[in-house]
Amino acid sequence: MRGLNGKVVAVTGSAGGIGEAVCARLIDEGATVHALDRTASPHGESTIVDITDPDAMAHVATRIAEREGRIDGLVAAAGVVEDDIAAEEMTLDEWDRTLSVNLRGLFITNQAFGRPMLTQRSGAIVNISSMSGNHVVNVPQKQCAYNASKAAVTALTKSLASEWADRGVRVNAVSPGYVATPLLARKAHQFQQWLDATPQQRMAEPSEIAAAVAFLLSDESRYFCGSELVADGGYSLR
Repeated sequence: MRGLNGKVVAVTGSAGGIGEAVCARLIDEGATVHALDRTASPHGESTIVDITDPDAMAHVATRIAEREGRIDGLVAAAGVVEDDIAAEEMTLDEWDRTLSVNLRGLFITNQAFGRPMLTQRSGAIVNISSMSGNHVVNVPQKQCAYNASKAAVTALTKSLASEWADRGVRVNAVSPGYVATPLLARKAHQFQQWLDATPQQRMAEPSEIAAAVAFLLSDESRYFCGSELVADGGYSLR
């Protein structure tokens, strides 16, 4: 336990994958979890919302803050990845879809929940980025929009951390490598190449990423500010 008992935390992308695992972990640690996604979430108090809608997200954040009296944490875990397509063949619609969710939606989420945190002068935000934001992962798949969006998420995390640190709000990121989630299931034919490129020769379990998130939400990490925890099984070492 990391002192999350009684904390009020909102989690986006909560209906599956990393977000679902984060919700389960935080509930196990005693947190009150508000689970936000486009579909109903299996853990926590579920709210169906589109993270790319600024008015809807602002409304949800305000409602949670008013109901609970505060918001202690936010985990921005919603994300998408485009189909395996060469950059010169990618349509702008496909590019925009990836950036709209992974970057625009994440900024909207941080802004909506950051406001009440800044008002109360306390809070911790964890953004789910990716090793792809630092170490271009285009083997064998091609995913230039995803890579660009995650590099931007890491930069945005550091920018917000710099702006908000002296106002009581910490912003950090977790950047996973390959994780066994439904998001990757449709690319099963590429798994062996990914494993061969990963020194630990395995994918992460969502629960392992959730553990890193729980740490960054807790008071144990109170001196972490604009940090990025890369959990990639050693992929970026090669």
